Amino acid sequence: MSLITLIILAIALGTDAFSLCVGIGLAGVNRRQIILISVTVLIFHIAMPLIGWLVGEFAGSLLGRVAAIAGSLLLVYLGIKMIWTTWRHRLEQAPARINFSVGGLLLLGASVSMDALSVGFTLGAHQVNLLLTAGLIGVVAGLMTFAGLFFGRFLVGWVGEKAQLLGGLVLVGIGIKMIF
Repeated sequence: MSLITLIILAIALGTDAFSLCVGIGLAGVNRRQIILISVTVLIFHIAMPLIGWLVGEFAGSLLGRVAAIAGSLLLVYLGIKMIWTTWRHRLEQAPARINFSVGGLLLLGASVSMDALSVGFTLGAHQVNLLLTAGLIGVVAGLMTFAGLFFGRFLVGWVGEKAQLLGGLVLVGIGIKMIF
């Protein structure tokens, strides 16, 4: 595989994280959360192709579906929570923010990197430097996550108080789409 092909693959794998993180960014995230979420997604996008390569297709497909559903349900929950908070706190000045527990953060990282797990299954069949490929996938996904969170955070100032409602709707929509 050429470097250009690997970069295109990495960008394709990072698009889920980008679109999801725009919605999370609309909910309101601080710099620490942006870095923490971006690094988590980066690590998962490095680890998942390596795990996929090591574990094999059968175990990965079982784990992948369960984790994808759990991650999707987490997104739906977070989206509904954002929508509810927006309606409940309409009169308050301070916007509510999403706070991820360690488990929620790990589940988020796993759910957006499931496609990287399946890519790992096929990497062994191609003559690629596995560590370079996984590293490139991770760095690109981490940067796309950062960009999505930053863009969503930027939109909050532009869209105003409706941003959290919009972010909640985006997360619910993406979560439901990921289930089916």
